[in-house]
Amino acid sequence: MEAPAVHRPAPGDPPSVFLAGGITHCPPWQSRAAAALADFVVLNPRRTDFDVSDPSQTDVQIAWEYRHLQLADLTLFWFPACEASLTVQPITLYELGAAAATPGRRLVVGADPGYPRCADVRTQLALARPGLPVHRTLPETLAAARAELTARS
Repeated sequence: MEAPAVHRPAPGDPPSVFLAGGITHCPPWQSRAAAALADFVVLNPRRTDFDVSDPSQTDVQIAWEYRHLQLADLTLFWFPACEASLTVQPITLYELGAAAATPGRRLVVGADPGYPRCADVRTQLALARPGLPVHRTLPETLAAARAELTARS
């Protein structure tokens, strides 16, 4: 399910996973993740068509992400490699901090070694969520998400 479509969970639905991670100035990793997790409800914030020139859409996007982050059974965070002069994915870092500080929130986290703040993600999570691994590749992160979703469904 892609933003801005609204997910309304129903009895019998498979578990849901929110794809949290870089969008602006980042590779389109969400399509690969959505395909790999297609047997679950995938909540994908990356829109196929997003008019960045329409400021009202920013509010709609933020509200959609906030609602669906709270709704998801699992949040998958992926920090792809990116150019530090263009982005360090600040919104994703904010979302990760909020999620890591929420007891009981189910997380799977991955950070490409080429992500400029990779060491920060690892260090902060070691403090906030000791024992939570930070995976190094998207395939490893997707496999961990699948295992977590399957174990708890």
